[in-house]
Amino acid sequence: MSLRERLLLARLRERDERAFREMVDENRDRVFNLLHRMIGVRAEAEDLAQEVFVTVFKTIDQFRGESKLSTWLYRVAVNHCKNRIKYLARRHDRDTGALDEIAERTAVVQGGEPIGAGQIRNPERALEGAEVEKLVQAAIAELDEEQRLVVVLRDIEELSYEEIVDITGLPEGTVKSRLHRARLALKEKLAKHR
Repeated sequence: MSLRERLLLARLRERDERAFREMVDENRDRVFNLLHRMIGVRAEAEDLAQEVFVTVFKTIDQFRGESKLSTWLYRVAVNHCKNRIKYLARRHDRDTGALDEIAERTAVVQGGEPIGAGQIRNPERALEGAEVEKLVQAAIAELDEEQRLVVVLRDIEELSYEEIVDITGLPEGTVKSRLHRARLALKEKLAKHR
């Protein structure tokens, strides 16, 4: 952990609200993107991201400092995400329309905001990119939860294997194995669209 991160952690443990805002500002997009990729519903991911940051603020004293603060934050986010997926699945059992919402995918976004037509330099290329993004998102959404998690953490968030091990608590071999199987499954799913 860097000196800057240790100082931020000390301020967080003192319940410094400015430190909390700083942590949120630095990590908001990455946490939201992880949650959105895992759950697939923007509003659900936004709510869940808020819950994650509140949990981190309330439980910051439990962070032992054995990894980077951002790694611990991801672990909290992953745990919240798994719980939400289970909740949505139970809700789906009672209400068949509930998970239809999860199948929705958002438009191509740039910096968290939808791209407007006036911002696109090459509309044909942007449309092609949007179609590919939609196919990839749909294929990722079809993966089982464990495979989806390692693909999002490694291939989308570009975390190291060591960070993924810290976040998931899985052995490195298991992470690599799941990632390999997930990539094969994605390749197979995307090959159908050629």
